[in-house]
Amino acid sequence: MRIDIITIFPEMFDGPFNHSMIKRSQAKGLAEIHIHNLRDYSDNKHRKVDDYPFGGGAGMVMMIQPIADCIDKLKSERNYDEVIFMTPDGSLFDQPMANKLSMATNLIIMCGHYKGIDERLRENYFTSEISIGNYVLTGGELAAAVVTDAVIRLLPGVLSDETSALSDSFQDNLLSPPVYTRPSEYNGWIVPDVLMSGNEKEIKKWQYEKAVERTRIRRPDML
Repeated sequence: MRIDIITIFPEMFDGPFNHSMIKRSQAKGLAEIHIHNLRDYSDNKHRKVDDYPFGGGAGMVMMIQPIADCIDKLKSERNYDEVIFMTPDGSLFDQPMANKLSMATNLIIMCGHYKGIDERLRENYFTSEISIGNYVLTGGELAAAVVTDAVIRLLPGVLSDETSALSDSFQDNLLSPPVYTRPSEYNGWIVPDVLMSGNEKEIKKWQYEKAVERTRIRRPDML
């Protein structure tokens, strides 16, 4: 999988993409992440990428030209399954969406800024718009990193145990059940006997019941 991210702050991705599973996925050749500085595509001598909004009002708007030129260049080099715009008013990102995107070969993710981008770009360039929550961030970089992480970890070979992702919260519309590890007793707190029994059928039953119970208490909207 290849993910191209368009941003005006490329340095913001140094931390998230140089550690843990995202770094490992790139080292193993399972994923490529390419960061593109939008200012490199500006035809303005000061590398300007924003301007005042027509009609007045506070804030600035990202201009068409740099974004269009960047996307056009990338699309001239390969086909893309999705061209995504990260925006607070996009579709709310969830696990099914991550599952779907993980099946793609090439993705473009555009990080929004200021008051947003010229609406004509949204009408003609982007195939989907994604939000990671009902709140506003300074820019789309953190949101793009979240989507990238959620998608790449689903690629075969990224996780040490590929079945691990199948038991994550939200994969089957349930939260994950409680988990425990050694020691079996600490400070008088005991691990449930069923998890120590070795009876796989009973363990699976217990895990499912606890997942349903936890979901009912914490996220009843999912049931």
